[in-house]
Amino acid sequence: MCRWMAWLGQPVLLEELLFKPKHGIVDQSMHARMGAETTNGDGFGVGWYGKGDGPARYRSVEPAWNDANLRDLAGHVESPLFLAHVRAAIGSPVQETNCHPFRHGGWLFVHNGFIDGFAAMRRDLCMAIDPGLFGELQGSTDTEVVFALALTNGLEQGPVEALEKTVAFIEATAARHGTPPPVQATFGCSDGESLWVIRYASAGTARTLFASADAESVCRLHPENPRFQRLRPDDRLVVSEPFSDLPGLWHEIPQGSAVRITHGDVFEQRAFSPRAVAG
Repeated sequence: MCRWMAWLGQPVLLEELLFKPKHGIVDQSMHARMGAETTNGDGFGVGWYGKGDGPARYRSVEPAWNDANLRDLAGHVESPLFLAHVRAAIGSPVQETNCHPFRHGGWLFVHNGFIDGFAAMRRDLCMAIDPGLFGELQGSTDTEVVFALALTNGLEQGPVEALEKTVAFIEATAARHGTPPPVQATFGCSDGESLWVIRYASAGTARTLFASADAESVCRLHPENPRFQRLRPDDRLVVSEPFSDLPGLWHEIPQGSAVRITHGDVFEQRAFSPRAVAG
């Protein structure tokens, strides 16, 4: 499908996490180990929060490993919160407007997975989008429609609840159309202050998602690593697949879970339950 990552913590140069880790997200764009595809070369995007209003964003249809502009940018942009995504297209065109992250106001949104039967359901799903948001749709991906539906359902007031309502609506729509269980997803979204991540599948096993361990544990487990010794208590990294094989560094986020991460070493996890909303 795709690979994505998110960072929340002390300000870091983008290149520190995009390019420098041995198996970072740029390497994963060529050599993914846990994804449905090994290569994710159908575009790249990164959104970050800095000193301006709202998030900045860079998107390109160039493969991440071959994007000289990205490499140059990443060495000069510093941010305390950013989301990056490498894309493997599965039905929608390779074009910039289909690259993640998607943006609305102060929000960023990324997705790894797919909506099965999306072509058959697309009209019904789009008709449920708030008319004031519909004109913002620029691409043709299922992800952009999911984001617009979540905004319609109140994402800016409560991201997890809005996505539960959205997924429940998609599942109900799929049932009416007689299509397979539709949602395969890890979602990530942010308002610039907090980061919300979700791992869920309507059926089967959801795509992988991991969070870094708390900084104190990482420092204690790997005192030989000077980069880890610079971690602060509220530094957190969320990834589709681990950047390294070092023991104790990564915790898998359970299927059917939603996590909120924010500054101050806040890591809150709860069940993600669209069926409860639908019921």
